[in-house]
Amino acid sequence: MNGANTTFVLISAALVMLMTPGLAFFYGGMVRVKSALNMLMMSFISLGVISLLWVLFGYSLAFGDDIGGGLLGNLDHIGFKGIEPTSLWGDKPAAIPVLAFAFFQLMFAVLTPALISGAVADRVKFGAWTLFITLWATIVYFPVAHWVWQAEGWLFKKDVIDFAGGTAVHINAGAAGLAVALVLGKRIGFKKDPMRPHNLPLVMLGSGLLWFGWFGFNAGSALAANATAANMAFNTQIATGVAMLGWLAYERVRHGAFTTLGAASGAVAGLVAITPSGAAVNAWGAIVIGLVAGVVCSWAVSLKYKLGFDDSLDVVGVHLVGGVLGTLLVGVLATGGVGGAAQLGRQALGAFTVLIYSFAVSWILAKLIDVTIGLRASEDDEIGGVDQAYHAETAYDFSAVGASPRSTVPATGQAATGATAPQKPHNKKVDA
Repeated sequence: MNGANTTFVLISAALVMLMTPGLAFFYGGMVRVKSALNMLMMSFISLGVISLLWVLFGYSLAFGDDIGGGLLGNLDHIGFKGIEPTSLWGDKPAAIPVLAFAFFQLMFAVLTPALISGAVADRVKFGAWTLFITLWATIVYFPVAHWVWQAEGWLFKKDVIDFAGGTAVHINAGAAGLAVALVLGKRIGFKKDPMRPHNLPLVMLGSGLLWFGWFGFNAGSALAANATAANMAFNTQIATGVAMLGWLAYERVRHGAFTTLGAASGAVAGLVAITPSGAAVNAWGAIVIGLVAGVVCSWAVSLKYKLGFDDSLDVVGVHLVGGVLGTLLVGVLATGGVGGAAQLGRQALGAFTVLIYSFAVSWILAKLIDVTIGLRASEDDEIGGVDQAYHAETAYDFSAVGASPRSTVPATGQAATGATAPQKPHNKKVDA
């Protein structure tokens, strides 16, 4: 066992774990106040569900020996059978414990279904969502991880480069988000009512945590404290910073302002795009990838209004589009003789195969859940807020902050408006 590499991977795994709470804050600040807690919970529940599935069969399906055709791992390691603390992953003298590798990969499996939640904010039954991510991880994520990262996986054997998750994580989640959003339909009031983020400081905090954790996500995928990890970490920073600048510049030209939401979204777009490609390019390649991702993803998020699908928090525009861009640009910008037309073709094969598979299976799963137990929240629950409907809580309680003891403002609507003054009896209007 290599102690330095083991330490590096364990720290990286902890950083990736932090990305899921970071995503929860990022998404939680972007929704309206009546859905904030539900948005946090849709990420946090993944930490429980996927951790359990990973031990039961997920790791074995993703990284077990291939059962044929490079499509799926076997169940030899079900319940982590045959894996001891002293079992090693990799070649000596750089080997790390299998449990360290499994811990690191678990954090990827946790984050990926959580990413989907941003596309369906405000309108999903929480129990149905939990069932969906259970089935989706089993039928979509675990097989795709095997295709891309297991040495016998069919995309791995075709030399598709996905260093840290452009296909398995971002294209996978983005395509699934689009599919589920189409099954659910649009939010009540889409394109009519204002649906602005309720807490932009929370969005910025979430994006900062994502940026920080992403160094573990990207550099940690080297599985060793080496030059590849250093190159990946450096390129991650460069691409992310440039993507933020590109998004803001595009936003300024199109809309006349540099917004904090744009800065946060641009940074995430850069992180997504550099994920598959960062180990294969130099700093100049990272600059190009970041600039392209920032501008194109900023443009792509507006397509939902033109095409009429309700991707609540821009999962399609950022993760699907950014993942495809980063995956394809490997064939254009990779150094060391790796890039070229042939590699571009391989990258396209990987990107669009995962996109089609994830979209199709996710649509079927969402439809099955919808026609059986119901996937979408009722109209009353959606209008009143899924926080109260499914969690019996609200994100903010203003009742004790400067409130008059004679206040008669109803509980519903008060959190949304922050009102504390008594209402006149004849005024029945409450901002929901």
